[in-house]
Amino acid sequence: MEMDDKRNVQGGELAPCSTEPLTGFFRDGHCNTCAEDAGSHTVCAVMTAEFLAYSKYVGNDLSTPRPEFGFAGLKPGDRWCLCAGRFLQAHDEGCAPQVHLAATHARALEIVPLEILEAHAR
Repeated sequence: MEMDDKRNVQGGELAPCSTEPLTGFFRDGHCNTCAEDAGSHTVCAVMTAEFLAYSKYVGNDLSTPRPEFGFAGLKPGDRWCLCAGRFLQAHDEGCAPQVHLAATHARALEIVPLEILEAHAR
């Protein structure tokens, strides 16, 4: 798998999203992506209780620990490389989390308009 250019939505170098918990399609702490990343895990989102409940409701439980996958579960305040489509869906439903723009990959712009990301910037 060849990683895409490491640029953020602001045109700069992609900043780390989180190493605790370790996030990213490549589990490298960055929202790096590639052609094989069908979900476009490119938005560095700051989890909220509201968003975690919403995500669970729509079928992607990010808060329950899954030790068999080495996943401790997310809690409010954690940063996570979120699928761009899920972020846009949460925005449309009025419960999108905040976004760390410097750590959000430029490929997110293929799905989420910059104005929406900026409206949720932390």
